[in-house]
Amino acid sequence: MQLTKHWAAQLDDYVIDLGWAADGSMLAAAASSGPVSLFTAALGTRTDLPGHDDGTNCLAWHPSQPLLATGGQDAKVKFWDAASGQHTASAEVGGAWIEHLAWRPVTSQTGPSSQKTAVSSQSSISDTPSSDIRPLASDLPAPILAVAAGRQLALLRADGSTLHAFAPAPKTLSAIAWQPAGGCLASAYFGGVCLWDADDFIAQKEFAYANGIHALVWSPDNRWLVSGNQDPSVHLWLPEQNDEFHMSGYESKVKELSFDRESHWLATGGGQDACLWDCTGGGPEGREPVMLPHDAKVCAVAFQNRHGLLATASADGVLQLWSPERPKPLRATVKMPTPATKLSWSPDDTLLAVGSEKGVVYVLKCEA
Repeated sequence: MQLTKHWAAQLDDYVIDLGWAADGSMLAAAASSGPVSLFTAALGTRTDLPGHDDGTNCLAWHPSQPLLATGGQDAKVKFWDAASGQHTASAEVGGAWIEHLAWRPVTSQTGPSSQKTAVSSQSSISDTPSSDIRPLASDLPAPILAVAAGRQLALLRADGSTLHAFAPAPKTLSAIAWQPAGGCLASAYFGGVCLWDADDFIAQKEFAYANGIHALVWSPDNRWLVSGNQDPSVHLWLPEQNDEFHMSGYESKVKELSFDRESHWLATGGGQDACLWDCTGGGPEGREPVMLPHDAKVCAVAFQNRHGLLATASADGVLQLWSPERPKPLRATVKMPTPATKLSWSPDDTLLAVGSEKGVVYVLKCEA
């Protein structure tokens, strides 16, 4: 495998977030100072948006439309029509900084019946292979945006109106993550995680955790919910069985988490090596992780969307590509002049976007 430069662009400041549109045609990147830039995937043609006064914190693309949501230190969520570059709506949630945004996945399992399987490890909607299911757009529910601001969690519609505001969390919300089937939303704070039903907004389950949580991720098969923690450790829950597992011994707090498409491997940061945990069967308890070495602290990990490659980046500017199933997993190495802040694969996995501490956005082409 090779990673070759496709194009690059300079932002005004540290790249605090970036992500691809659902169809892969555009990349959005936010500078921590506030401006947001849109780039075409093919050539890197650029459109600049004003973003947020005082700074932008996060961004999220609508799952099926060229609509971008951004959150900032001005306590606002802003919606942008990416095709025209126009601001379409704004919303406020509790008056605090907008720290986290996440659109509810739109799948054939999302909808009124999803609450029945929201924490199910397996859910079959028919005997027809999933690849043959083609729900009509009119049958799919309208996407909703989860927003975390301070202790406040809310759900917004695409026009910026509020669908639901939850009761304040016990502590500041530190992470949110939609279950891939769309049935529930996980929200984390110091002291625990709550699973909220996406249809009636009632708490399904609460899991105590007596420390700070920095990151949350679901496995694609909806089976595992995983947190990266301050202690430093990684904690796993099986919500359906009410089982949980704990992996400690990390060098530093864990902010980097990524599952592969098969829900087989969980990649984590938290030290100089990236760790790969085998989550098949009974999970990682009692198993030794596969260690993927770097020469400096790992600062980002990202599995591909449709294929099995893992990208990892470290604080010395090194970016590496791995095939976890191979005896010798290292596939490619790239040295950048500055450490990565974010990694994001395009929907078809042909391009890897890298945000950096010096404000440079690199788009690399992944080729055999």
